Amino acid sequence: MGSMDAEHVMMLREVLAATGWLERTGEFGRALRVSARTPGGLLLVGTPAGEPWHLAAHLDDESSLNALPGLSPTLVRWSPPPDAPAHLAVGLDRIEAAGRGETLLVVAEDEAPVPLLERVDDARRVGATILALDGGDRELQGLAHEALTVPAADPLVTFDGAQHLVSAAAGQEPARPRRGLRDRLARLLDAVTGPVIDG
Repeated sequence: MGSMDAEHVMMLREVLAATGWLERTGEFGRALRVSARTPGGLLLVGTPAGEPWHLAAHLDDESSLNALPGLSPTLVRWSPPPDAPAHLAVGLDRIEAAGRGETLLVVAEDEAPVPLLERVDDARRVGATILALDGGDRELQGLAHEALTVPAADPLVTFDGAQHLVSAAAGQEPARPRRGLRDRLARLLDAVTGPVIDG
């Protein structure tokens, strides 16, 4: 069973490397890491139907593990309950207060609603960096400084899988030139699939 798992992970690495997914999620993760330097300045927002809880948790983990306080996100919610703890009570008005030096990461598997697009546009105009992880929303992509699109029909990478790859890449040190491409890819995939254990 261990060798079968090892074969599966090897095949997955080869397939993803051949498709360019590791490079695309790596570039997007690096853009996130570079822009999110201010503690409390990374705003993470989804759509009313999909708040990015898992990505928030993964980025928080990467922030702690790699001593990158800027990567710890502020989860912006559409309708936080009045009795929510402070870190879960941040509403959309936080996007309106976004400014230069802050980063707004929009995670929208489906189309972003107009009220969100308007707030994103306003944040961009006042100097916030806009990143979008989307399922093909052209309007959102048009507002973003960097966008990563995950088509729903992609047979290899799910929207959730792309979030895992992006958060792992955001926590990685920038690669030194010509050193250990296979090692970097292996670490990214270990973050998604877990380490391979032979036996």
